[in-house]
Amino acid sequence: MGVITESIIGRAVKKGILDISCVQIREFTADKHRRVDAPPYGGGVGMVMQADPIYKCYQHVCEEFSQKPHTIYMTPKGKTLTQQRCKELSKLDGFFIICGHYEGIDERLIKKIQPEEISIGNYVLTGGELPALVLVDAVGRLCDGVLSSEECYTGESHWNGLLEYPQYTRPEVWEGLRVPEVLLSGHHKNIEQWRKENQLTASSCGLSDPGC
Repeated sequence: MGVITESIIGRAVKKGILDISCVQIREFTADKHRRVDAPPYGGGVGMVMQADPIYKCYQHVCEEFSQKPHTIYMTPKGKTLTQQRCKELSKLDGFFIICGHYEGIDERLIKKIQPEEISIGNYVLTGGELPALVLVDAVGRLCDGVLSSEECYTGESHWNGLLEYPQYTRPEVWEGLRVPEVLLSGHHKNIEQWRKENQLTASSCGLSDPGC
């Protein structure tokens, strides 16, 4: 997957800063056709992922970790992922992500291992793979050594509850639009003040009033 083999996360993996691996649940099914899903009891459309293959996969991962890893299940029913939770997860030694699919997974598996349930938004995707990649990227970039310095993320949107200020780069004039003069002034105190004011403006609009 490009997300974990390219760019910042990919470089961190190649350097040994991050260790990311994928486990195929189909390897843990007794079904000769490698099926890991079945129709839901009670009727209805779609298929449900079976508890047993996922549980055996989980046990395999526990053996690899030599302990029970913090386990996360990506599901629309989970708590919405936040930057604060990403910070907290980045301090863990590691975690195991279960990707749901179809109509979800057998509820008994959830009760058995009691994973943390996380959602990346109020919408539904075809599976939990993309949400898992979002989580890996959001958490991985906060781990020590992945980015060149803490300044790379401490001034970003949501780090301190605010959205980021506007950013500009060369040229000074593009399509008749100029870079704000204060950013060209070299006056660090004024630049810092401008950035703080624009963070507050962006946050009051972006977080509370979509029409701002």
